[in-house]
Amino acid sequence: MANHKSSLKRIRANQVKKTLNRYQAKTARNAVRNLRGTKDKAVATEALPKVISMLDKLAKKSVIHKNKASNLKSKLTRLVSSL
Repeated sequence: MANHKSSLKRIRANQVKKTLNRYQAKTARNAVRNLRGTKDKAVATEALPKVISMLDKLAKKSVIHKNKASNLKSKLTRLVSSL
């Protein structure tokens, strides 16, 4: 167990960050899944910038790897353009 006040605070702060990161990553995964399931081009075209923004924010904060975000953005863009 931690012996210092600062290490106890660090444990609490890390837990808060972990919870927020997991929530945001799960929300982004659900958004990607919903976009992939969309058959209407107008709806997909409208949702694509929001999903790309979510992925960029997660990559910026290193919640997901920047290359993974780039791959997802590329595949989603190709998917929407092919509808």
